[in-house]
Amino acid sequence: MSNASLFPMFLKLEGRTCLVLGAGSVGEQKIRSLFECGAHICVVATWATGAVKQWAQQQKLTLIEREYEPGDLDDAYLVIAATSDVAVNHAIYREAQARGILCNVVDDPPYCDFYYGALVRRGHLQISISTNGLSPALAQRIRKQFEEDFPPVYGQWLEELGCKREALFRAGGDPEERKQTLHRLATHEAFLEFESSQLTSISESGKEVL
Repeated sequence: MSNASLFPMFLKLEGRTCLVLGAGSVGEQKIRSLFECGAHICVVATWATGAVKQWAQQQKLTLIEREYEPGDLDDAYLVIAATSDVAVNHAIYREAQARGILCNVVDDPPYCDFYYGALVRRGHLQISISTNGLSPALAQRIRKQFEEDFPPVYGQWLEELGCKREALFRAGGDPEERKQTLHRLATHEAFLEFESSQLTSISESGKEVL
């Protein structure tokens, strides 16, 4: 394995064509993750899970039911090879390399330009964990720890922080004072106060229903 570090980054896939070859349970997982990014998804597979077929019927993706053929990568921005045939997956990777397209062959690190990190997602807050393939088990343990440290309400809090930040910039004022305010709003104590207000709101809503 190379000693070079991986370059951490978040890609904008909205509107870009992402090609997934293979639509079994593994391919289905990869497709789900692409949905959330707003990617234009094309799937080539001889067989697809019920979920993938349903997405195709709902026109959420394009499903081409056949084997991979050279040339399938035309117009693809990113490729995921998830077929059950190693030789086919490697052929896909070689075509991607020849075309300069980023490719991930599932569970085959030497044939990957990028990896899926263990991910904690709370709305727009995303924490991705990578061990460079050395210990996926450790990455999963850290993910579970972060899921406890960052409960789902963090997503709502981040939305509120974004609104307050936008309002502060619209209002103008002293940049240094604004900076201090933004940092104060983002403290752990401020989060606990927000979380408490949300719990109170839920409790009061419950009383109204009763």
